[in-house]
Amino acid sequence: VQLQASGGGLVQAGGSLRLSCAASGRTFSGYAMGWFRQAPGKEREFVATISWSGTTSYADSVKGRFTISRANALSMGFLQMNSLKPEDTAVYYCAAGPTIRAMDYWGKGTQVTVSS
Repeated sequence: VQLQASGGGLVQAGGSLRLSCAASGRTFSGYAMGWFRQAPGKEREFVATISWSGTTSYADSVKGRFTISRANALSMGFLQMNSLKPEDTAVYYCAAGPTIRAMDYWGKGTQVTVSS
């Protein structure tokens, strides 16, 4: 599976962005997918996952502000990010795999910068 994330950019605190992840190469509908992020000087961290059946999970830091979704017919995943904070600034990566704990495929990241 090849993954390509897009939709990052510069936004003011309180603003919104929608990230997209386009998948190709294999049947996307059977895979779990997730979003992860890495801020400068920090380790990569979990943001959200969605199973093949649509069950979602979120990091506490984004719960209530971010929404993960998928469109299997389009082989795409999304991350709607609202009420953005400067601490959300990071490179965001989409990933996919057979389960939410086995993300075998990773795309190149997209930069999200939130200004205060």
